[in-house]
Amino acid sequence: MPQVKPIPDGMRTVTPHLVCAGAADAIAFYKKAFNAEEVGRLEGPQGKLMHAQIRIGDSAVMLVDEFPNWGSFGPKSLKGSPVTIHLYVEDVDAAFKRAVDAGATVKMALADMFWGDRYGLLEDPFGHYWSIATHVRDVSPDEMQQAMQKGCPDQAGM
Repeated sequence: MPQVKPIPDGMRTVTPHLVCAGAADAIAFYKKAFNAEEVGRLEGPQGKLMHAQIRIGDSAVMLVDEFPNWGSFGPKSLKGSPVTIHLYVEDVDAAFKRAVDAGATVKMALADMFWGDRYGLLEDPFGHYWSIATHVRDVSPDEMQQAMQKGCPDQAGM
């Protein structure tokens, strides 16, 4: 009898699972904004997605529609999300523009950051936050600490 792999091929040990009000629309957005490929979907009663999976680059992202009777709500229903999904890309300027053109909202404009990434933050139309970056230079931990202290406001009062 063949042995089943505890982590299936193509999966990572951590995989985002997004709840979206309109998961099918979210898949269409992610295809347009992030060049996602749809892996599959399982429609339940009333056409809602019980489970779906896309692939962005080398990573899987799972999606499901909101199901309030199961306590499953997306960020829009919850009035925000404390979670940001980080996406590394080859060309952050092109990827950022593509996502904005697809309907994402800029929360933090692209800029070269002290930790060595060109980085920006977006909110997708479903309320999920995406940070997008391209690593542009290597920075030592000491250089990063010094640059952070020079460039970041004092957070002691927060």
